[in-house]
Amino acid sequence: MAFTLYEATVGTYTQILNSISGVLAKGREHCEANGINLEDVVATKLIDDMLPFQFQVVSVAHHSLGALQGVEAGEFGPPNMGEQDYGALQQLVTDSQAGLAAFSAEQVNGFEGKDMAFKMGSMTIPFKAQDFLLTFSLPNFYFHATTTYDILRMKGTKLGKSDFLGRMRVNA
Repeated sequence: MAFTLYEATVGTYTQILNSISGVLAKGREHCEANGINLEDVVATKLIDDMLPFQFQVVSVAHHSLGALQGVEAGEFGPPNMGEQDYGALQQLVTDSQAGLAAFSAEQVNGFEGKDMAFKMGSMTIPFKAQDFLLTFSLPNFYFHATTTYDILRMKGTKLGKSDFLGRMRVNA
């Protein structure tokens, strides 16, 4: 079965960004209904040596829209964090959804074979665009999306697997 880089990335990023948008909305609703401070959620970690909820949501955006922008620029590095409240994190996901919609299939498929690099400090890892997207970006994207979901579940938000999966591409 042949499929395109666009289908493997933008289609997948869009599905999970849409679901994370819904997960964040349910998380906000649960916290507000139960007197849970949203800023405490933003700082929540699953365990002490993991980065907090804020980093998880930022990384979902960074490893989707940011990954495509990195391929386009030829270089990708760690996200720029800054301080963001829960509402700003929700807006970041919304902005990422809109940004992905601006990438055409022709544009993303045209990345195939392009050289690019992941840079962090003095470390550089060279990639072909498709290898970066499929073996680095997508696994990171799913990891951070799952951790976002898990933290909200830990806080008591009523979520199920269908909330994480979102709208799948099915025959209709």
